[in-house]
Amino acid sequence: MDITFELALLVVGALLLAAAALSGWLRGTVLSISVLSVGAGIVLAQLDVVEVDPAAKSVLYVVELALVLTLFADGLVVENELLRNHWTPTALALVVAMPVTMVLLALAARALFPTLSWEEAFLLGAVLSPTDPVVTSSVVTDERLPPTVRHTLNLESGLNDGLALPFVLFFLALATGADSAGGEAARLAGEALAGAAVGVVLAIGGAWLLRRLPRGVEHRYLGIYALALAFLAFGIAEETGWANGLVAVFVAGIALAVVRHSVPAEVLEFNESLSALFQVITFTVFGALIVSVGWSGSTLRLALFVAFALLVARPAAVLLAFLPVREALPNKLFMAWFGPKGVASMLFALLVLGSTDVNRTLVFEVASFTILASIVAHGLTDTVGANVLARWLGRAEAARGYS
Repeated sequence: MDITFELALLVVGALLLAAAALSGWLRGTVLSISVLSVGAGIVLAQLDVVEVDPAAKSVLYVVELALVLTLFADGLVVENELLRNHWTPTALALVVAMPVTMVLLALAARALFPTLSWEEAFLLGAVLSPTDPVVTSSVVTDERLPPTVRHTLNLESGLNDGLALPFVLFFLALATGADSAGGEAARLAGEALAGAAVGVVLAIGGAWLLRRLPRGVEHRYLGIYALALAFLAFGIAEETGWANGLVAVFVAGIALAVVRHSVPAEVLEFNESLSALFQVITFTVFGALIVSVGWSGSTLRLALFVAFALLVARPAAVLLAFLPVREALPNKLFMAWFGPKGVASMLFALLVLGSTDVNRTLVFEVASFTILASIVAHGLTDTVGANVLARWLGRAEAARGYS
């Protein structure tokens, strides 16, 4: 990013002040911090205040760190009881809906952008298949909504980031000339399982050590202690070269919450605040990135792909996956709509851009504008959607009371 340190602090300070000052007001409106942050990034880039180089390592690091913090913060709030009682919808969303979404997006990409090979079309589908825990955060914390809905969206958005990465790497390897598809698939599946193992072991070890420290840990350092486990999980997984760091971080958060039974409020507040800080920075950088990327292809083809991704691919895949689930149709429709693309897809798109794939720029551009449209569409409808579903549930409850 072409910006001085002093100017960076000035811009970040202004952004965080605005986000914090407006957070209470935004809670009751159709706007969201993510939408405003993207808008701020676009405006700053248009005014030449900041200039973002898509190939810069610093951009990749900011997005990756934001994803690590968000995944760990989300993992900490996954309730043990809900893990036992409401696993089926999440499993179906991960095992059925995500692959179906990927296939549908690949078919659309191949039809609308014929210069893409099948490997590149599936690569684009894999980049856009995960949902984002950042954009759905206001939904999963709305206690007016059924626990099953909140839990499914939260756990799905947390797990599918790490689970989508092997698919991205697999199709990226094929697009850049990998020799053995079967060997690549086996390796990436092993990395996901190894990442989960790293997260579990570190969480159990960290909880065990916490109980046995001679004088314990001061309350103000509890959040730092937990965050250290997240960084260790990611670092160990990635440095070994045989484990998935994103899976390790999310599973570490879940395992720590399960082992500790109840996570101290200081830990949750610290990690949520840190996650929120990097979310604002990440979405602002992404807004500026959109300006740098631009679009030189057919606007109609791009618009058709974006509309298909948001209105057809995700909803159709989720409704298909949830056919055996005994859940009210409005709840299913709500979960089908809220499949926003965000931080994980940004990171995956940047990985593609940094590769040697022939059509890496086209894949990156299509993914970027789809993510932008998703942030705006889902960011503007989270409060509205939650209000509509809450009113429907209230009327349904009242009707049962009168019957």
